[in-house]
Parts: sequence; structure tokens; C-alpha cells
Amino acid sequence: MCTLLGDKAPTAEEWVEKGLDKYGVIAVSSGDGKDAAQVEKVDHATATKMLKVLGDIGQVGPSLGSFSVSAELLIALCVEYAAELESKTGKFDTDPHFWMPLTLPEDDYISLMNQKGIPSEESKAHHLRMSKMKSSFELGSLGLFGAVDVGTDACWWDYGLVKLYSQNNLKFLETDFSADLLRKFFDVTSRQMNSTIGEAVTVDNTSLISTSKIKSGTISNSVIAGSEATDVSLDGAIVVNCVAKKITAGKNAILYNLVDKSEEGIVAGEGEIIVSVTNESGEMQLLRSKHSICGGKAWKQVLAGNTLSFEQVHANNMNSNVTAIEKKRKALFQEVVSSFGEN
Repeated sequence: MCTLLGDKAPTAEEWVEKGLDKYGVIAVSSGDGKDAAQVEKVDHATATKMLKVLGDIGQVGPSLGSFSVSAELLIALCVEYAAELESKTGKFDTDPHFWMPLTLPEDDYISLMNQKGIPSEESKAHHLRMSKMKSSFELGSLGLFGAVDVGTDACWWDYGLVKLYSQNNLKFLETDFSADLLRKFFDVTSRQMNSTIGEAVTVDNTSLISTSKIKSGTISNSVIAGSEATDVSLDGAIVVNCVAKKITAGKNAILYNLVDKSEEGIVAGEGEIIVSVTNESGEMQLLRSKHSICGGKAWKQVLAGNTLSFEQVHANNMNSNVTAIEKKRKALFQEVVSSFGEN
């Protein structure tokens, strides 16, 4: 599924304007538009070069990350990767490891994966393996890869970037048609749902509070979910799964999965992002960032206030038991809640 933009391929300027360099992009050939191909997060020049496999490019648009496959293709994948499925080893992503090697020529695929830091030998071997698998079944009258256009007026919300995560969560507070659909999709039926809000809390008529307990403080233009505190001061913030005696957050601040035992509580300035990653031992690793920082570009950097890079935290936790971690995090959450006294 994708949203095809316009009736012809975008120019280099339109490519940047539409933010296509930040998405997996699907392109369809001109004419009957039966053939399609996909590239992931590349600039206009790279995409144009690689999509020449289609001949003349007709329409182009961002992938919505939703697809279906035929029974034949699914069986072919299961047969080809039977060893990995049996041993439960390895990890592939759909765009770079599935669709792109199936729809792009070998040289272009290797070049693109080189940009992602993947050695040429590894990419070549994977492309060869996928090409061999592709040749193992008959396409018949069907094409290999086709685009299902949902139209430019379709309503969809992307949470893949911090600015979009913030924008789409704060959209709950808006009153336009898209916001109405968002609330309907998430079954948001009121501004305060399954929550206990103390009489000493001043809340505006815009904020959204879900499954939370707040004793006192002020809340304006904010979204709160699954959080508990004795006192808050929130203005234009997003607070999810957090617990602390006090929570203070300014405009565009994002607090996520924080468990704070201190008397001072959690404090986040305007545009600050603070999240907590819990490991299997129950230890919590705080990570800080800002709206002004691109997480992709800073992936290998140790940002101010952090002891590890995002990449290091990912590597340390990629094979963790998330079910066990969630149990430990909930226990830590309740430990802090119990220190509040009666609610």
C-alpha cells in the first residue's frame, strides 16, 4: 500500500518538498503501471538511477508499510529460509532485505546497501539468494510487485520520526477532521478516560488524559497516558508510562517509560526528550535527546546527558526478553506508586 503523488514522477525539488528521502518509496512504471519497485530513504538522483529498471517512471509515493503476499511467494520464502526459521537466528527488514533485492538490479542494490554500511560481498550474496528464490516459482500473468494506491486524500499517521511522533500525539487535542478520525481509530471517547484526577488539579478543556492518576498540579495542551504523579506542571507535553512524585515538562517535551524515585521528580525543558530503557536485570538506562537532533544522524554519537550512544543501547538490548523486562518495569513502577501513600 502506498500514496502515489501526482500523475508523473516528482522533480528533485518536489522529492525534497514531499520528504520522500525519509521514506521507503514505491515507484510504478508509466503506461499500464503494472510493474513497480521500491527503494528505501534515498535522494532523488539515487532513486532515479535505481528505478530505471522500470523504464519510464510514472507515479511515485511513500510506502505505508502494509502489504500482502501470494501463497506461492510465502511458500517460496519459507522454503528458502527454512534453516533460519528453524534455528530462529538472524534478522531481516522487509524493505532492504525483501522488496529491494526482489525489485532492483544487483549493482543498484549493492550500491544502495553500501550507503547503509553493508559490505558489497554480503549484499551480493543476499541478492543472489533472493534472485534464486524468485526464479523458483512462476509468476504467470501476475506481476512480481505491485502498488496499491490509497489516494492522496487517505488519512494516515506516521510515528517513525520524533517530530511526527510528537505531532501525531498532539493531534489528539485538535478539532479538525483528521483529529476526529485519529480519536476514533484509537477509541478515544473523552478527554479523561479511565483516570483519577484530584480536585487540586487544574486541567484545561484541551488536554487528553488516559489511564492515569494525578493528585495535584496544572495540565494544559498536553497528552498523558499510563502515568502517575502526586504533582505535575505540564504545558504542551507528551507523557507516556511515567511515574514520579513530581513531573514538570514544557512545550514539545516528550517523557516515555520513566520511573523516578527522587523527591525532585522528572524535569524536562522545552523540546527535551527523555526516555528510559529497562534491561532484563531491572536496571534503567536514561536516554536524552531534543527535537532539534536527528536520531538517525546521531545514532553513533553519545549525546549530552547520556553515557551510551543509541546504537550501543540497541546492541545491548536487541536480544532481550521483552516480556520479562515489562514485568520488572511494572514492578518498579508500582514500587514508586506505593511511596505516594493513599491515592
